[in-house]
Amino acid sequence: MTTETAESVEAAGIAPAADPGFLQRHGASIEYILIPAAALVGALAVFGGFVALYGKNPLDLYFYMYYGAFGTAFSWQNTLTRAAPLILTALCTALPAQLGMVIIGGEGALLIGALSATAAALAVQGAAPIVVQIAMVIAGMIGGGLWITLSGGLRQYRGVNETISSLLLVYIALAILNHLVEGPMRDPASLNKPSTREIGAANMIGTIPGTDVHWGLVFGLVAAIAAYILIYHTTFGFAARVAGGNIRAAKIVGLSVGKLILTVCFLAGSCAGLAGMIEVAAVQGRTNANLAAGYGFTGILVAFLARQNPLAIIPVAILLGGISASGGLLQRRLGLPDASVLVLQGIIFVFVLASDALYGRIGFLKGKS
Repeated sequence: MTTETAESVEAAGIAPAADPGFLQRHGASIEYILIPAAALVGALAVFGGFVALYGKNPLDLYFYMYYGAFGTAFSWQNTLTRAAPLILTALCTALPAQLGMVIIGGEGALLIGALSATAAALAVQGAAPIVVQIAMVIAGMIGGGLWITLSGGLRQYRGVNETISSLLLVYIALAILNHLVEGPMRDPASLNKPSTREIGAANMIGTIPGTDVHWGLVFGLVAAIAAYILIYHTTFGFAARVAGGNIRAAKIVGLSVGKLILTVCFLAGSCAGLAGMIEVAAVQGRTNANLAAGYGFTGILVAFLARQNPLAIIPVAILLGGISASGGLLQRRLGLPDASVLVLQGIIFVFVLASDALYGRIGFLKGKS
């Protein structure tokens, strides 16, 4: 196309989407938004069909889901509170994915991070609150980081599939939590529901001024932005993506793939461990079985729906947090089980996995006529 022709096209006001060159340049980016969005809409439609079979109006379902997630200030605050751990546990899956690894053990790292943070808080409980909180952050991140590093080490040095090992480590972490909470770390005053001693009200991290949303949301936002910068704007992130694209090529050019795997796994686990620390220091105030709320497993869905992009994880986590927050309202107004939102999450996950086959195969996004 000549310069005169291009200028005439621009002067005529032709939309960029009608320009094949525009679609060739930006088709991949459009796919990353269009395909997950279509998968989400399809999942909602299927879930609405199930609700119709249950004798309820799907339109009422969609209204109450929206209202329970974003309809009021209280709903927004509830949604954002639930989104905070989802951002961090999603990073536990998204960061190793840059190396071509599928880590699904964020739930285990969250539990270990919570236990580590609680142990640190109880060990220095007499210190100033800021000292206790810093100790909890460090302990939680180290505990969660080392837990996921186990999967990375097994993959690198023993050839064990990281997906299987990280999943099995979730159940080991849950067993450790139950053993410690019901045994060595149990508070004698907790009779019906075993738990550790409280970390103390002064050591809780509190809420953002003017809201009921705890500071964990800020931690999650900072972690997601930092992860994006690390992966896409540093030499370390570039090396990780090169190794994820072709490990043999990475080794040929002299990259230390083993070191990359262990480092990325530690960073990923530290994010989930931080989520565990936040659940203790901002919500529970102690460690107990309530911590196994499934945030780590929902974080997997968030990461896949966001295409492993740390920045895209933020809005997706808010969306999934909203769906989770609407469960109670669906139960009260429509008589649906509170766990029905888990069914919806499962349907979304299936649609997201199925939609993977569409990437690069949509003709009009390639600029084809």
